Parts: sequence; structure tokens; C-alpha cells
Amino acid sequence: MIRRFGETPRPGQVYKRRPGAYAILTRGADLLLTHQSEPLPEFQLPGGGIDPGESPLAALHREVFEETGWTITAPRRVGAFRRFTYMPEYDLWAEKLCMIYLARPVRQVGPPSEPGHMALWMPPETAAQKLGNEGDRHFVSRLLSRLCRA
Repeated sequence: MIRRFGETPRPGQVYKRRPGAYAILTRGADLLLTHQSEPLPEFQLPGGGIDPGESPLAALHREVFEETGWTITAPRRVGAFRRFTYMPEYDLWAEKLCMIYLARPVRQVGPPSEPGHMALWMPPETAAQKLGNEGDRHFVSRLLSRLCRA
């Protein structure tokens, strides 16, 4: 069973299942996040929806590059969660199935190509507080607790 974070599904509301791949990107003591300015400003783990016929790993590489301008290597799946939400940019009620990967950023090729996104580095402790959804915060907090035990 996949853990659910966020809103409880609304009775009678139809949700479209939307799988996505998202990355916790570590370099030194910091994480690479994206800040999306629209429709609501929020910090996010880089990643996004998996297109029809696309593999989760191909989507992860594509989305991270679009949202941060960075290439990545060595992605390893660390978990998954789901959340029910309204996505105003698509006028869509979605059941998001979020696959979370741990990966290393390799090289910044340029700025984000995704409109309204800005890449930034942040300490994991700060990210665990500022990320815009509970599922992302959970996985960053898990990473922090593992680092503290190491």
C-alpha cells in the first residue's frame, strides 16, 4: 500500500491518476530544489508527470533538466506516495502517484527551460520545512534522519 499525504479525497470528485517521478538531489550538504512561481509559488522537489509511453527514469531525467537545467546520474528509487489535489494549471483533479528517487546532480547545462521555475540550493533542514507538499517534506526528513545516524 502506498502512503497518502495531504488532502483526503473529496466524496464524489473524480480524480485522474497522474504518475510522476521526483528527485532528491544532493551535493555536499545541500539539496537542489526548484521554485515554481505559478499557479501558486512553492518550493518543490524537481520532477513531474510521466508522459504516455515514457519510463519513470526517462521522465525523471527530462523533468529535472527542464526544471533545474541540471543533468543527473545514479537515480535510485527510495519510495513513493500519493496525494489528491487540484492542479489549476491543467484544470484537473488528480491522484498524483509520486515516485521519489535519490540522485546526484552532475552538471548545470543552463537555466531551467520550464517557464516559472528557478533552481536553487538549500540545506536539507530548510528544505524539510519549506517544501510545498507533505510527501516531499516526509522524504527529505527521512533522508535527514539517515544522515544524522550515519
